Amino acid sequence: MYDWANSAFATTIMAAVLPVFYSSVAAVGLTKTQATSYWGYTNTIGMLIIALSAPLLGAIADHSGTRKRFLGVFALVGIVFTGLLVLISTGDWLMASILYIFARVGFAGANIFYDSLLPHVAGRDKMDRVSTLGYALGYLGGGLLLSINLAMILRPSFFHIPDPQWSSRFSFLSVAIWWGIFSVPIFKNVKEPEAIPFIGESKKRLKAGFQRLWKTFREIRRFKEAFKFLIAFWIYNDGIGTIIIMAVIFGTEIGIAHGHLIGAILAVQFIGVPFSILFGRLAKLIGAKISILIGLVLYTAIAIGGYFIYDPLHFWMLAILVGFVQGGTQALSRSLYGRLIPRDRSAEFFGFYDISSKFSGIIGPMLFGIVGQITGSSRLGIIALVIFFIGGGVVLTFVNEEKGVMMAGN
Repeated sequence: MYDWANSAFATTIMAAVLPVFYSSVAAVGLTKTQATSYWGYTNTIGMLIIALSAPLLGAIADHSGTRKRFLGVFALVGIVFTGLLVLISTGDWLMASILYIFARVGFAGANIFYDSLLPHVAGRDKMDRVSTLGYALGYLGGGLLLSINLAMILRPSFFHIPDPQWSSRFSFLSVAIWWGIFSVPIFKNVKEPEAIPFIGESKKRLKAGFQRLWKTFREIRRFKEAFKFLIAFWIYNDGIGTIIIMAVIFGTEIGIAHGHLIGAILAVQFIGVPFSILFGRLAKLIGAKISILIGLVLYTAIAIGGYFIYDPLHFWMLAILVGFVQGGTQALSRSLYGRLIPRDRSAEFFGFYDISSKFSGIIGPMLFGIVGQITGSSRLGIIALVIFFIGGGVVLTFVNEEKGVMMAGN
């Protein structure tokens, strides 16, 4: 249910409504290419903050038995600053960037501790199924709220809202409310995993966190398959994350209408529900690694096709392809890594996992921004994503899943 709760942020705020609002309302006075670049830089700053703090936070949470507390704190930060986005008006691009950075840090930080609970609520043989079902629920929940928000934007008078701009602003508030309400089940029903004693380490949490972080950094080399997977994930997830963050604002830059952009993202959500589940079943037949590689092949085709987008039909076609692979690839990445790490240190190791996902949220958008400013168009930035999918796929082929699971169990 937490996937259902926080996916509203991923769909309405990260992917669909806020990027368009940022470009067309908050960034009035800037060129379209400048708006795209500044949006990329905004995401880079937010992800850099969480990437640098993720492993330390994970180490502290593991050893103090506070995974759920950290989850709650970061979720609260994300919810509050998401709600404050309702205050953004014409020309407020700097305010929009600042509020979004805090909201994104809350969203991403909470996910570290949410993901770390996966090995504790599902056995190693059920992680693929549980993770993909979580993503499926996330697509469904995020898609339902986005449907309501799209209706508000297209028909504001029906909801007694003065204009589409206010509809967008109310949609930001709706995400905060949705996220808060549907976060309740995880705090009510999921038990806090036992803490790991601070043996031979400081009793002070911060100091012990640094000590454990340094020890984990040295020890992670023993889990060679998990380490190789992290490198692969860092590379290919850069491409996935950039497509999620930059697709709609790029569509705005090249002149695709607001309704088509949000409608296509909405289609991704509902297509993602059955295909996330399908990827879980596919992993059971051929393995998680091979299933992820299939997804990366399709992502390579999507990146190449993105260069040739000129009208709404092209955007819709690529959005449908993204819906086929996005949820399944990310869900299986989460569950595969969960099997390659020691269960009792999941938050700590998922801190490193999230460093990979957050640094991938730094380089891709930054590349998009730089290429856009240099060339005056962001099309070449899309082609550059091919490097991430091919490079990550090549590294992933060297991961021995069976050996990694054995090592993690020992």
